[in-house]
Amino acid sequence: MKVCYRLILAGIAALWLMSCDNFEYHPYSVKLYGDNDINTRAIAQLENSGLKRPFRFAFITDTQGSLDEMSEALDIIKSRGDIDFMVHGGDMTDFGLPKEYLWSRDILGGCGLPYVTVIGNHDCLGNGEDTFDWMFGPENFSFNVGGVHFVGLNTVALEYDYSRPVPDFDFIESDCDAVAAINAERPDSIDRTIVVMHSRPYDEQFNNNVAKPFNHYLAAYPGMDEGQTGSDGRLKGFCINGHNHQTDILDIFGNGMLYYQCANMGKRAFFVFTITDEGYDCEEVVF
Repeated sequence: MKVCYRLILAGIAALWLMSCDNFEYHPYSVKLYGDNDINTRAIAQLENSGLKRPFRFAFITDTQGSLDEMSEALDIIKSRGDIDFMVHGGDMTDFGLPKEYLWSRDILGGCGLPYVTVIGNHDCLGNGEDTFDWMFGPENFSFNVGGVHFVGLNTVALEYDYSRPVPDFDFIESDCDAVAAINAERPDSIDRTIVVMHSRPYDEQFNNNVAKPFNHYLAAYPGMDEGQTGSDGRLKGFCINGHNHQTDILDIFGNGMLYYQCANMGKRAFFVFTITDEGYDCEEVVF
């Protein structure tokens, strides 16, 4: 009889666990709800906004676990009243956990500004890549606003053991062709490009066997090659990255293509870029 009771109790316990909606079987179990496909919807909103120059966007990155600092940064961004949208440079999470994604998404969404994000190496941990794809959409994306072509790229090759093309040159090539087709129909309607990535060339996460070809591909975009300069002599286009947890401005390949590297959110800093007809300005905000 004792054995029978134990079997009955074990069966009841198993049924309870299977039916309990609040039981989390594994920290990476994907129980997602609320807003999803956020990049895709934000891109549609921005492209239909009629936004013209000058415009401003904020760049924050590596918010991994620094939720209070991120909330404070977003309060500052919102209170300024001059920021049109936000770009996140990846590592939204620390461990790729669904709960981390949900927490960050809800904080970012509370700011009231459209935003897009690229994927970081921490975001890929566990099945974080699947969560990212559900919540934000494709890892490589682009959009046009105010005559500027924005490109968001997955560059964290190490997280994929080089088992897939990261960065994806096929995407970049077809994207360049799409921009060229727009400019062929309406000459110079897109005169510059801003490329957003988490890890830049010659980081440990980047596939540095293709660092130089990567530079070659980016130079095909408007505003990213020699001679395509603004009134200050800088190239009209530029790159932005996070990952290294410190602020820096690098001309990695010595061709004038600048990489603006932003500090992590734990260091209480972010960038604000102002895009004008003449060029652009980068402001570091430390709070």
